[in-house]
Amino acid sequence: MSTEIMSRYTRWCETTLADPDLTEELKNMSGDEERITDAFYRELEFGTGGLRGVIGAGTNRMNVHTVSKASQGLADYVCSCFPEEKRSIAVSYDSRIKSDLFAKTAAAVFAANGIRVYIYPQLMPTPCLSYAVRALKCAAGIMVTASHNPSKYNGYKVYGADGCQITTEAADAILSCIEKTDVFGDVKSGDYEAFFKAGMIAYVPEGVYDDFIAEVKKQSVLSKDEKIDRNVAIVYSPLNGTGYKPVTRALTESGYTNITLVEEQRLPDGNFPTCPYPNPEIREAMELGMRYAAEKQADLLMATDPDCDRVGIAVRDKNGDFKLLTGNEVGCLLLDYICSMRLKNGTMPKDPVLAKTIVSIDLADRIAAHYGVRTVNLLTGFKYIGEQIGLLEEEGKEESYIFGFEESYGYLTGSYVRDKDAVDGAFMIAEMFAYYRTQGTSLPEKLDELCAAYGYYKNTLYSFTFEGITGVSHMQELMASFRTGVSSFGGRAVTELKDYAAGIDGLPASNVLKFYLEGNASVVVRPSGTEPKLKLYVSVCGEDAADADRQEKELADAFKQYLKED
Repeated sequence: MSTEIMSRYTRWCETTLADPDLTEELKNMSGDEERITDAFYRELEFGTGGLRGVIGAGTNRMNVHTVSKASQGLADYVCSCFPEEKRSIAVSYDSRIKSDLFAKTAAAVFAANGIRVYIYPQLMPTPCLSYAVRALKCAAGIMVTASHNPSKYNGYKVYGADGCQITTEAADAILSCIEKTDVFGDVKSGDYEAFFKAGMIAYVPEGVYDDFIAEVKKQSVLSKDEKIDRNVAIVYSPLNGTGYKPVTRALTESGYTNITLVEEQRLPDGNFPTCPYPNPEIREAMELGMRYAAEKQADLLMATDPDCDRVGIAVRDKNGDFKLLTGNEVGCLLLDYICSMRLKNGTMPKDPVLAKTIVSIDLADRIAAHYGVRTVNLLTGFKYIGEQIGLLEEEGKEESYIFGFEESYGYLTGSYVRDKDAVDGAFMIAEMFAYYRTQGTSLPEKLDELCAAYGYYKNTLYSFTFEGITGVSHMQELMASFRTGVSSFGGRAVTELKDYAAGIDGLPASNVLKFYLEGNASVVVRPSGTEPKLKLYVSVCGEDAADADRQEKELADAFKQYLKED
């Protein structure tokens, strides 16, 4: 263990900390070089995703002091970039462990720096934070969440005045301010309750939340005369997060009368006792909900992640079994539904636009082209979709945006927020499901129709974890080797390599590699921006579903062999 790491540890041990849990943890790690090294070998990384890390003591952990330091940096940035009358920040938080503490800690730092704070009186989803930033004309916003990560994580997303997660330029400027801040010596703060009484901290007005729900309900693409069966049996799980109230409110106010909640996952609980990995992308998180759906004879299960910006679904197939649909499949179903209904009802705008990420399924491009919709492919991260909406707005074409999605279960049908919105996603999925059900068609049947018409595309995501100090360097070495040493995958020659690190196709520089392969296939490799993971996206197009499955497995196995994974 280096002397620098030991010096940091010793300083924290000798400082009176604001959270007694940290003091106890520091005592318990005494003499454990591995634990001390992992907790103090670096500062918790701040980037366009803000902060995200394991909750605990140390510079490489999420705690009140690392949150305070980041908040001081954000406060310095806001004070340097905005006139005094425009200095306000919106704050929201989810159900994770210490989320409310971290939110109030940040709010007190902002207030101590003369910045007015609007904080939700109770936990609220990420899209509600994006909406509040715009509605209240704030200079910035923060959402305390670790999204779909396990319970030991928490995080701190930062939003700009446009309601989007911050750009690389803003993140670099904020990071510069953070790096100048001493965690114990330079942070301004004070008593949260005193700031609240003085009016420097106030609750987000109730009308902002009401307006958000109203905007979600406006996303319906049904005509006023269209009749659908809103008594369809739906099971919904908030996965112990923030979605319970807004999702059920949007649905019930729109006439859905047969909603069953997964009781064990209904109320907020940062321990996520029935789904240790609260991610609707994975079967483990959906298992309890599928049991509920079977018992209630429901045909649709929806689940949202803790900060309610992602939604996953399961539907009955022709055999009566529940099938989990991928984010790509749901995205294509929603795109086709929205386009067909807009054309049917005469509401398709001029120059309609679909915004999606470069790792999302190519089938969507073909569906969009069929309807005369222009596809804009963007880097991974919904902030780029939010930015695209802003660019359209600047051109006076905000109405051109009809849909945006990413393969990681994020959807948005309107421009009222600038981040993915699972309240909107759940609302639109329920409407689509009910509409097709009324027409005598199921979602699996509709998906089969799309594949028959456009091709059997399959996109899959694999994540490979590299923990600790050695993991980061190993990922860097792997990315370097991919840039120079790969000419084929699974026996398919690489026909083209796009290296987005140089900033190509009009997109910002990003550490992403896309390999185009023989046979209409591709592989994308990138390090995660929020987790110690290397992500692989495999895309193939087969003659039928079985052929697509075979091709996908061959490419995935080839990549695993490259990593020497068993």
